[in-house]
Amino acid sequence: MPAVNELPAKPSHTIQTVSQMTGVPAVTLRMWERRYDIVRPARSGGNYRLYSDRDVALLRWLKHEVDGGLPIRQAAARLRQRLGAGDWPAALPLLRPRRGPSPATQGWVGRLFVSLVAADERRAREIVRLAGARFDLDTLCVQILTPCLVEIGEAWHRGEIRVAQEHFASTFLRGHLLSLYQAYPLRRGALRAFVGCAPSEQHEIGALMVALFLRRGGFRVDYLGANLDTADLVAYARDQRPALVALSAATEGPALALERMAEGLTRLRPRPLLGFGGRAFNLDPELRRRPRGQFLGEDAAQGATLALTMLKKL
Repeated sequence: MPAVNELPAKPSHTIQTVSQMTGVPAVTLRMWERRYDIVRPARSGGNYRLYSDRDVALLRWLKHEVDGGLPIRQAAARLRQRLGAGDWPAALPLLRPRRGPSPATQGWVGRLFVSLVAADERRAREIVRLAGARFDLDTLCVQILTPCLVEIGEAWHRGEIRVAQEHFASTFLRGHLLSLYQAYPLRRGALRAFVGCAPSEQHEIGALMVALFLRRGGFRVDYLGANLDTADLVAYARDQRPALVALSAATEGPALALERMAEGLTRLRPRPLLGFGGRAFNLDPELRRRPRGQFLGEDAAQGATLALTMLKKL
């Protein structure tokens, strides 16, 4: 990808268009402009903000850092330091629109969001129970739980909710998914899969959903959680001989760490299949070429479907 300073600087995009291109709400774009002074959009004759391709690339870089867990204040300071040194970051590729809730599930997402932000656990449990009775598991996970968690994360990034509220919501959803995962029977004689997260990766909801879908599919699944150590995982795989290892990474650092993990797994005999996915690989398709394995798609349902296909070929 080109460096950001190689992109056109001609103002041409309205704030509504930029919001769609970056995934950052217009109100947040205005706040970032006011507080951090990274991007200074031009003004049209009617005094509307106009952004260049270069502006959009800088905003997408900031959004990527914030989504990876860096507070916006620190992300802006880091970008300002790089630009001051003449070190322009590489432009990130544009994403396809995020798969979000359908009209049938949008209301459920909103109600669950309100209950979790209010820390109303009883109400949240009832909403999830009713949604689980009305929709299949894929729809519940991909079109209700995941969009709700994304909205909560974005509300935290915008400063609308506290970090404690975001943690409460994540812990609640993780607990619900674990209860579903543990409700499926253990199949001792089935092909075995390890599912977890790359080294230093703490965002585990997507990996947990893949583990849930694989166990539903009749495979023996060991869900190993967040922040797996490379040497330890390779040693465990040597002892237990899984047919598949599926790993998730939300940011670039953990995604790159998978390359070393994949190298260790390829030396095992028998060698397990390796599947990987997560937001880092959705955001930057070039990263998919690094680990020696199979990219598992852009959400948990796609990941589980591809993983099941890989396992059924054995």
